[in-house]
Amino acid sequence: MSSICQDESSGKQMWPELVGVEANTAAMIIEKENPNVKTQIVLAGSPIILNIDCTRVWLFVNIKNIVVEIPRVG
Repeated sequence: MSSICQDESSGKQMWPELVGVEANTAAMIIEKENPNVKTQIVLAGSPIILNIDCTRVWLFVNIKNIVVEIPRVG
C-alpha cells in the first residue's frame, strides 16, 4: 500500500509485525526505525484528529496497552 508520506528518504512507513506488542516497546521500535516520526498511543475506538501528519504514527491499543492495529505513518 502506498502512502502520501512515502518517499525514498522518509524511512519505514508501516509496522505490521508490532500488532500484539506492548505499546511502549512498539513506540521505541518505531522511533528507532524511523527517527522522522513520533508515536501517539491511543485507546482503540477513541476519537482522533483525521489530518495527515507525516511525522506521526498512531498506536491503537487495547485496555492492556497492546497494539491492536497496524501502525503506519500519517
